[in-house]
This record gives sequence, C-alpha cells and structure tokens, in this order.
Amino acid sequence: MKTRVVVLACLFAYSVSAQETPKNYTDFPIIVTIQFHALSLPFKNLKGNFKNVGIGIGTEVGHNKKQTWVTQVGVLWYHNKHVGNGFMPHVQTVWRPTVSDDVYTELKAGIGYLLSSRPVNSWKQINGTWEPVGRKGKGMLAIPVGISVGSNTIASNALLSPFVTYQFMLASGYNTSLPVVPATILQTGVRLHQKS
Repeated sequence: MKTRVVVLACLFAYSVSAQETPKNYTDFPIIVTIQFHALSLPFKNLKGNFKNVGIGIGTEVGHNKKQTWVTQVGVLWYHNKHVGNGFMPHVQTVWRPTVSDDVYTELKAGIGYLLSSRPVNSWKQINGTWEPVGRKGKGMLAIPVGISVGSNTIASNALLSPFVTYQFMLASGYNTSLPVVPATILQTGVRLHQKS
C-alpha cells in the first residue's frame, strides 16, 4: 500500500515539468464514469470499493491555455445496500499536469450535495406510537478530494481520455452521533472531446 502511494507521489512530482495537453482538447467534453462507493477511510477496506456500483456523468471547462486547470461539474449515483443509495451533484477544481504526451495525472477537490437514502424503512415516534417514515434519507454537504491517472487517445474523430480516480469524501450532518461520515469512491471512466 505504501509503495502505491510513493509511486503516485513520484508521478505527481515528475509531472511538474508538464508538457502541453493534446491540441484536440475542447471545452465541455462528455465525462462518463462507473464508480464504486465504500463507507471507509482512505486506503482502508479496499475490497469494499468493488461492491457498491454506481454511474456518473459530467463535463468540464478549462481555465488556461495548456488546460492544466479545469473545473468539472457532474452528478453521480451509487447503490449501497448497507448504508443507502446516494445521488450527488458536485463541482471540482482540477489540476491536470501531463507526464508525457499520452499520460496525465490529476489532483482534484470540490464540493457537492449528497442526497443519501436510508437502506431500510425507518420509524418515528408520533404521539407515543411508532409510525413508518419510509426510506427517505437526507441531504448533506460533501467535500470530495481525489487523485487520477489517465491517458489521451486520439480516435478518428474524437479525443478519448480513459482514466481511473480514487476519491476520499467527507459528508457532514449524517446524524448527531456521526456528524462527519468518511467515504471513498473508486471511479473509472472516459472523457470524450470532439475534435476542434
């Protein structure tokens, strides 16, 4: 585990001498992800990151000529039978230096609003009797922070960028006993740019 962290750190350090991103980069690509959610601290219970599948879609816009600073906007949904399903619109600032012409890395951080449902029916005491309130969950402020590695591949009419992302997320206001809940999200996906 520590070896993986050291390798990722070396990749980020090497990427500071970044080369330019592909010339075919365009704003507002389509970003599609498949992700796995786990209620866990970072780099703990890694097997749990392969049990609760979800999907996501989003886009991004660049902020400088080399496109090393971008803002991503998206929504994700995951199914988790143990802690409840989640739906989260979010926005993240991304620093994307390139390691080589075809390989890039990312550091990302942002904010989102996580709507989390309860995994089972809940009950509430009303006038001395317990009444079912269903599986309705609650909304929570979420702070996702992540690292990625990806590749740029030029197809006949598009630029495809497959990537893998590991994100740590803190959600606030779950309940009075757990005011902050940690979670991890392992994503794999593709960014699709149309050729300019």
